[in-house]
Order: sequence, then structure tokens, then C-alpha cells
Amino acid sequence: MLTRFFSLFLFILFAFSLHAQNPTEKDAESKQDSIKRKEFLKQLGNGFFPTKYFNSDLRYLIKYNQYEGVRTGLGAVTNDAFSKKYRLNSYVVYGFRDGRFKYSIGGGFRVAKKTNTWINVSYTDDLQETGSTKFLTDKRFFQFFEPRLLNIDLFHKHVTKAIAIEHQLLPELLTETELAVSNIDPTYSYGYVLDNNAVIHSFHLSTAKVALQWSPFSQFKSTKNGLTETKAGYPKFTLQYTKSFNDVFKSEFSFSKLDFRTIYKIGNEKDKFSEITLVSGIANGNTPLTHMYHAYPNNITKETVMQRFSVAGLNSFETMYFNEFFSDKFATFQFKHFVKPFNISQRYKPQLVLISRYAIGDMKNPEKHQNITFGSLKNGYTESGFEINKLLFGFGLSFTYRYGAYHLSQFTDNFAFKFTFNVSL
Repeated sequence: MLTRFFSLFLFILFAFSLHAQNPTEKDAESKQDSIKRKEFLKQLGNGFFPTKYFNSDLRYLIKYNQYEGVRTGLGAVTNDAFSKKYRLNSYVVYGFRDGRFKYSIGGGFRVAKKTNTWINVSYTDDLQETGSTKFLTDKRFFQFFEPRLLNIDLFHKHVTKAIAIEHQLLPELLTETELAVSNIDPTYSYGYVLDNNAVIHSFHLSTAKVALQWSPFSQFKSTKNGLTETKAGYPKFTLQYTKSFNDVFKSEFSFSKLDFRTIYKIGNEKDKFSEITLVSGIANGNTPLTHMYHAYPNNITKETVMQRFSVAGLNSFETMYFNEFFSDKFATFQFKHFVKPFNISQRYKPQLVLISRYAIGDMKNPEKHQNITFGSLKNGYTESGFEINKLLFGFGLSFTYRYGAYHLSQFTDNFAFKFTFNVSL
């Protein structure tokens, strides 16, 4: 663990050293250098190291989780110098604990520049966290490391072949549709009881997804790279519908899911502001645990508070233990109030964030999920706390307390004390 944090620390220092340089602008050449440096930092902040024809994808350099241990590899995507109409993307990684290579290869072609319409295909052999849901329309979001990954141990293997169409229906409305066929194999002992009492341990799925992302208050403009959001407006809304078809390409499950998310910010991000995030989802039909909801837990099952000391996530429940709850319908509400940064110096401005989170959910037929034990969120889960961010090199501290219906009998088990990491280039 010390090795991965030390590597991360060196990488952060390198990024900061780049960011700290102040190029002079005494002549046209230095101005051009400044523009190139800003573009480089922008690419780095988005998780890419740019080269002439392709950009290395930094997401795959090094990660860590409880199943794979150290996960390291390489990824790349072609850029506009390669082609403005076609793109290729791929990655390959290796997990040292499970001793397996995982990879993905894909590509796409643009059919309409004005509406940024692309048709993409991909083949992926990798892992996915059980109970997690990803929105197709989510823009690329890069972190130097992803806090929740360090402690996740419940994954399922999947081999997925997919074809997708992304389309900017309106400047404010982004859509994406995906058809996929997957082979699912949980890495843990699990069985699902179908209606005919057959127990399924690994299975095939054929799914269709339609996702919409609506940003009615954002401002956009057309650039040489397509439509670009110039000013983020709130609230933003995301809606996704998933349908799994039985007996289509050997699919063994028939279920549907509807997922919704809205984000609302009030105030000025350079001063004090508040952020509200609402996420909800419901699944109907024969839905395996792999495609249920876990409500974003981020706490390790250890004896003491300091043994549970790790990294706080951005939108996770810090006092909720991994695999403690699963639901087929759930909703989470998160409120964050960012106090005006403390203006200690021009570069040193730590910030206090007040946080409150609430989750509610339930599961209709928990007995169908065998060889795994979990609880229900039907009584409502509550935690509150605070963060002090950007104390040193982007690192800060987080303190959270669990109370209400799911307050634990051992007093210290309700606390979560962690560090945070927030930095942007």
C-alpha cells in the first residue's frame, strides 16, 4: 500500500511542478509556448498524455483494489491528427493478485459533425463492481486515483460486445443508445434462483440502453472540435433506461432498469456555494445482484476507526460498509455546502465543506440471491460530517458520523475518519 501511495505522490508532485511554472509572455514565441503548455495541462487534467497521433490514457497506469491487488497497464486513443472522422481506442491491464490480463479494443466513426454523431463498437474483457451503475452519457471524468477502488472486493467478470450511437440531439440534449451482449461470471460464490427454481451462477445478458443528458441552463458554442460547453448551468438531468431481453442471443434474464440523476449548484464556485445531488433507480423483473444497486458505500470492515482510515470518495457514503446493503429500488440525496476558502496566501487556500447524505431503498425478493448476506435500506440511512480540503498538495481530511435507523451499537463503528484528495489542472 505504501508503494502505491508513494508512486501517486511522486506523480502529483510532477503534475504540480508543471502547473507551477509561469511562462513569460514577452514575445510571440513565449505566448505560443504558454498556449501549448495550457493545452498540455488540459489534456493531462482530462487523463491523457498527448503524442502526435494518439493520446496515452492515464486511467490505466496504476490502480489498486482488494480483488486484483495492484492493477497496471496501458491505454490509448487516437486524436485528430490521426483522423477527425475515425477513432480507435484500446487498453490492456494486468492484476497481480488474480493473475489475469483484462483488455478492451474499440473504435468509431463520425457520421455527422454538426450533431457530433458517432457510431462506436467495442469488445471488452474486464471486471465491473457488483451493484454499480454507469450512465452512458457521462463525460470522461479523470482522477489521479479513484478512492473507492482501493477497498472494493465484489466484482464480476464480463465479456461484452457492444455497438453504440452517440448523438447531440440539441445543444442542451445529449443522447446515447447501446446494444450489448455480455457473458457474466461473478468472482464470488453467488447464485440466482429463477422462477423455475433453477439456480444460475454465471449467465448471458442481451441488453439495450438509452440515455439522455439534459443541460437546459448551460451555454454552448461550436468549435473546430465540435460543440463545446462554455458555461455549465444547473440543474443538470440524466435519465437512462436499460432493458435485458430473455432468449435473445442466449440471454437468460428478463429485467428492466430506470436510473435518474440530477445535480444542482447554488452560488459561485470561486466563493461559497452549495451542491445537491439526487440519484435514484428501480429494477423490475429477474435482476441478478450484479445489476442491482449498492448506494455507493466506502467503508472497510475493520475493528477500529484508524484501521478503517482510507480515502474519502466524492459522492460515496463514508460510514456505509461495503456489501452491507443492496436494493432493487433506491434513492440517495446528498447536500454539500462549500464554505468560502480560507485566504491564507495566494496559493494556500484550504476549504471547509459541510456534508449530509441520506439513502433509502428496498429489495422485493432477497431470497432469490443465494450465498450472500446483505441488509435493506427501507428505514432510511443518514450520515453527516465535514471535510477540510486542500491542506497540503491537494490532500485534506474527512470526518463523518452515521446516525438514525442504522446507527450501530458499537459507538466507534459509526465514525469514518479519512483523507481527501482534490486537485485540478
